[in-house]
Amino acid sequence: MNTSPPEHIKEEISLLMLNVAPELEEDLVDYLLSIEQIVGFTSYTVYGHGQHQGLSVAEQVSGRRKRSQYELIVNESFIPLILAGLAEAVGRDIIYWQQAVSNFGRIEG
Repeated sequence: MNTSPPEHIKEEISLLMLNVAPELEEDLVDYLLSIEQIVGFTSYTVYGHGQHQGLSVAEQVSGRRKRSQYELIVNESFIPLILAGLAEAVGRDIIYWQQAVSNFGRIEG
């Protein structure tokens, strides 16, 4: 059984989270797939709760805003490269954060 990190992970790794408006999804996916250092990512629908500025009436009534969230496990040194092109390639209103990952691998049978 191989539990070592994938070949593309050579240094400190991080979980990069990107949270975007649903209308930016297609552009974000295209952008992420165009970056050679990204070998895959996970996406899912989330709901943001908080300040009401910029919310539609329906969102204000429900108290939430629909968003799309993306998780990428990447070498820490690639994060500035990924973030640098987001505004131009994808758009604005992108929330991101980074978390250190102490271990990462794939268990294969």
